Amino acid sequence: MFGVWAPGEDVAKLTYYGIYALQHRGQESAGIAVSNGRQILVYKDMGLVSQVFDESTLETLQGYVAIGHARYSTTGASTWHNAQPTFRPTADGSIALAHNGNLINTRELLELVNELPSERGELDIHARNLETSTNDTALVTQLLAHHPDISLEEKAVEVLRKVKGAFSFVWMDETTLYAARDPQGIRPLVLGRLERGWVVASETAALDIVGASFIREIEPGELISIDYDGLRSRRFAEPAPKGCLFEFVYLARPDTVISDQRVHSVRVEIGRRLAHDFPAEADLVIPVPESGTPAAIGYAEASGIPYGTGLVKNSYVGRTFIQPSQTIRQLGIRLKLNPLRDVIEGKRLVVVDDSIVRGNTQRALVRMLREAGAREVHVRISSPPVKWPCFYGIDFATRAELIANGLSTEEICNSIGADSLAYISLEQLVEATGVAQHQLCMACFTGEYPIPLPEPQDLGKHLLEAEPERILDVDGLAASLSGGMAADALDRP
Repeated sequence: MFGVWAPGEDVAKLTYYGIYALQHRGQESAGIAVSNGRQILVYKDMGLVSQVFDESTLETLQGYVAIGHARYSTTGASTWHNAQPTFRPTADGSIALAHNGNLINTRELLELVNELPSERGELDIHARNLETSTNDTALVTQLLAHHPDISLEEKAVEVLRKVKGAFSFVWMDETTLYAARDPQGIRPLVLGRLERGWVVASETAALDIVGASFIREIEPGELISIDYDGLRSRRFAEPAPKGCLFEFVYLARPDTVISDQRVHSVRVEIGRRLAHDFPAEADLVIPVPESGTPAAIGYAEASGIPYGTGLVKNSYVGRTFIQPSQTIRQLGIRLKLNPLRDVIEGKRLVVVDDSIVRGNTQRALVRMLREAGAREVHVRISSPPVKWPCFYGIDFATRAELIANGLSTEEICNSIGADSLAYISLEQLVEATGVAQHQLCMACFTGEYPIPLPEPQDLGKHLLEAEPERILDVDGLAASLSGGMAADALDRP
């Protein structure tokens, strides 16, 4: 997720490079919205950032305010109508919104949307031609868009106080860029400065790519607005920090800084602690690239065992963990990694990976290494066992699918076919981050959720798909109501 307010800059291309730098956070669809001060144009499609946009498309997106998004679906199916940014006309213009996170009071938000006055006239005509959106982001967009008597900024304060869960939002109207972060700050959101403008992004790595200087993290419970009058900040809720611990383990890029800690350095330190607590007699330490690489470096440093490259990654295959279907996920494991037989044949290996979720990756991996001639395979994991699903923006699916939920470490070791298996302890992981334990969300490891969850029937990725006719996606109205384009939303099959 990325946003920029920068008169005189090519904001569409800045946004393209920004979400390109954040491609690891979502690979299902990508989109950019741009305003020239009079109208918002939205272009989005299924696929990677580089597949959705080309030079000619970006040339059509002219303006000085822009937001972009690369989607990883946690609420709503992976379809074009759930791609972001979402778009919505308002009484005096329009807004576009992008979201990183996952909301837990979606049912309540749906009820609020259903209480809004019904749309009339041209909106009804177009609505009949549109398929529906089934994600939580569309609900928030609709609530923000209905502000006939107050400013969008005032409406945002009102709406944000009703939204529960993990959210980092960036949105825009024709002239202003907005960003907000949930009171727990579960997902990262940072502010950067350009010579002639401002940038907000999910990670500091995106600031680096576009040449923006890092100013600070947007605080939990903070709303910022940026326009020609400058940058304004206000609180919509008191902060209660609970940053996601799994960002340090897997989600964030290693060159990103979170809570003043470089993620790469944290992962190297995790590896050192793993080596100290769980040594192994081995000839070579190899990572499962790329997220296992820093911890493997740390393990090799602390253990004195040589570090080597035993697995080659196909750079053109996405992160298997966040693919939307199990079939694709399993196929992706084989496509993604290939063992170097000359390096590993006859060797006792320490294989360092970031996590074990379902166990499919490690099972296939150990099998590949043994087929390539590895004499022993000792697996070391740089996070504790994942035993609980995440409802704040990571698609861990059901608790029954988490291998550590029903099996002991020894049983998991046998299941994946390793000679030994060890996880870093939660205490050591937290110490490695340098962040106080009380300021971290560790729900996937402990089952202690910092934001109380609703009843099970009000949770789930496909919650809104049971009543799709009640949730209207009006992204396509950009074409007719603002004179721009919206990726041919009205007639797309």
